[in-house]
This record gives sequence, structure tokens and C-alpha cells, in this order.
Amino acid sequence: MRSVNVAEMKTHFSNYLKMVMNGEPVEVCKRNVAVARIVPVVLKRINKTRLGCGKGSVKINGDITEPAISAFSWNMLEGEDS
Repeated sequence: MRSVNVAEMKTHFSNYLKMVMNGEPVEVCKRNVAVARIVPVVLKRINKTRLGCGKGSVKINGDITEPAISAFSWNMLEGEDS
């Protein structure tokens, strides 16, 4: 983090602002005592996905309400003999 006194900040503000825009925080000091910190703002990205945009992109084979494995296989998993 870069540390700078107020007079230097006033003189070269645009240079320090560019540093902050590039992701580097800058600490502002008055008589070598830190009084403020300038940090970059994290912009939130807006979700632009629209409801229904994937319509028609999925193909379902079979009945989606049926169990994925047979009843016999369930009994095998439980250790029962049927």
C-alpha cells in the first residue's frame, strides 16, 4: 500500500487516483500520521440472465418421476434378499 502526505496528494491527485483505479490502495497521511485510506470500489455485476432463456435446450429421456434405479437394486443396497 502506498502512503502519501496531503500536500503530495493534492499536487499529484490524478496519478494517485489512477493507482487506486488499478487496484492499489493509497493511504493519506497528515504529518506522517495516517488519516484516510483510498481503496478501489468493487462493482457488482448485474445478472443479465432472463427467465426461460434455456427453453428447448434440454431433452428428457424417459419419465422423470420414475426412480433412477429399480426396486431390486434398492433392496441390494439395504442388504435385503428379494
